[in-house]
Amino acid sequence: MAKSVLICDDAAFMRMMIRDILTKNGYVVAGEAENGAIAVEKYLETNPDLVMMDITMPEKNGIDALKDIKAKNPGANVIMCSAMGQQAMVIEAIQAGAKDFIVKPFQQDRVLEAVRKAIG
Repeated sequence: MAKSVLICDDAAFMRMMIRDILTKNGYVVAGEAENGAIAVEKYLETNPDLVMMDITMPEKNGIDALKDIKAKNPGANVIMCSAMGQQAMVIEAIQAGAKDFIVKPFQQDRVLEAVRKAIG
C-alpha cells in the first residue's frame, strides 16, 4: 500500500510542487492544509504516514502545529519545510520532534531522501 502524506503550506504553488514530487514517486497525498490549524484538523481526520509542514503560516505556524500533532500522536512523522535563514526555527522544530528539515526552493532528490528516511 502506498504511503500517505499530508501537505501543509500556505502557498498553493508550494503544495502543488510537493504534491507533484510525491505522486510521481508513488506516494498518496492524504490532504492539504494552508495553515497550521487546518493541518492539525486534517492530520486527525486522515491519519497520514507523514506530514510535510511549512514553518511560516498564518493562524497557527508550523512549529505550533507540529507540537499539537505530536501531543495527539507522539509517533507522528513530520518533516518541516521553510525558506533559508530560519536556523533558530529549524532547531526548535527538531527539538519539538520533527524528523527532518527541507529548505525551499525544493530539490526533488532532497524531498524524496527526507521522505524515504522518515517513512520508507
